[in-house]
Amino acid sequence: MTGPAFASPIAVAAIFAVAGLGFGLAYFAALRWTVDGYAPGHRRRLAAAFTLGRFTVAILFFGIAAKLGALQALAAFIGFLGARGVAMYVVRNAG
Repeated sequence: MTGPAFASPIAVAAIFAVAGLGFGLAYFAALRWTVDGYAPGHRRRLAAAFTLGRFTVAILFFGIAAKLGALQALAAFIGFLGARGVAMYVVRNAG
């Protein structure tokens, strides 16, 4: 073999940034659903359980990223913050 056995750290960080963006988009979509679930006349226990699930998945996602290295964790968090920016833009322009 002439190439490296593993991808470069920058490539892995880019993958984690994209994964963080995708996770963040799903997280903030779930957050929107949860907020709507706390409205009067909705299922508040289901919304509370969904909140616990969101937190659990976030802890697992960022825990895995941190276990793989600081660069991967930072890249995942930067992607997550990018998704937050997208979510804020959508909410502000929704009307």
